[in-house]
Amino acid sequence: MKIAWSGVAGVLLLLVGLQAGAAAPQLEMEEFRVASSDPGLTLYVRNKHPKGMTGFAGERIVLFVHGSTYPAETSFDLALGGLSWMDYIARQGYDVYLVDVRGYGKSSRPAAMAEPPANNEPIVRTETAMLDVGAAVDFIRQRRHVEKINLLGWSWGTTIMGWYTGQHNDKVNKLVLYAPRWLAGSASIMDNGGKLGAYRTVTRDKARARWLSGVPQAQQAALLPAAWFEAWADATFASDPEGQRQNPPVLRAPNGTVQDTREFWTAGKPMYDPGTIRVPTLLVHADWDIELPNAMLYSYFDKLASTPYRRMVQIGEGTHSVMMEKNRMQLFEAVQHFLDEKFTPGQ
Repeated sequence: MKIAWSGVAGVLLLLVGLQAGAAAPQLEMEEFRVASSDPGLTLYVRNKHPKGMTGFAGERIVLFVHGSTYPAETSFDLALGGLSWMDYIARQGYDVYLVDVRGYGKSSRPAAMAEPPANNEPIVRTETAMLDVGAAVDFIRQRRHVEKINLLGWSWGTTIMGWYTGQHNDKVNKLVLYAPRWLAGSASIMDNGGKLGAYRTVTRDKARARWLSGVPQAQQAALLPAAWFEAWADATFASDPEGQRQNPPVLRAPNGTVQDTREFWTAGKPMYDPGTIRVPTLLVHADWDIELPNAMLYSYFDKLASTPYRRMVQIGEGTHSVMMEKNRMQLFEAVQHFLDEKFTPGQ
């Protein structure tokens, strides 16, 4: 596989807070551009690991992939309260990566995103996103000389990672699916109906309203502190310079995932069979998630018939974005326990 390196955008040393009364390790951040399967399109990959460490077993390597609207770096590596999820895992001695698939964040934007959305059909379908994840997985495997790594997907990323794992169990150690998608009885809240263009746009106000849908009014302020939302929104909308030039500023997101939802999930047609997944799998969900509600969690869990073991965790008082809310440490700790454990069924 061809790997395109940007000049590594410098090594950033991070000193994060205290853990268990001892100074946390310094973290190094490195950034790469990895060639996609299509000429001229490259993928942004970020890495964090303890300073000075260069050798990691595959069991200590994690790759994140984002959902259908927002980029990976503002989802998994935004320091809220001085700590991001990426920091949290890296502080445990892990080699942690994230990838933006094409059309998102710092990865290349397909040419259709430079035109009015109505000029083209929906872009970046799930099968294309899987190719991008595969490029990132192979880059990491080659870089660290390992056969398998751990995969973690959120929302649409659970479809990408679940489907990819079913096809490449030999490259995956453990699989974490946070807010798993399965068959739906109604249209996605991202789908406004009508003909879909290449991409859609999201405003800051719509992003906040979507985030807090289904949360009791009296609990919204405590669940999502205003300063946290503003920090996330500032970083997220800044990831799309072209969208920032519009009035009001918007974030552009490819519509391939919305088209997939229409053709498969809301039409009662699975995109893939979770029964093909043959690695230990953890499902995590929050009970106020109206985007991918509880029924999907339970249905998906039942389909995991071939894993060595499977587990699900339900978090109270959390939305689709619980990783950036007051109860996020429940998510972090549940996932970390799963990654750390040496568990053999029957023993």
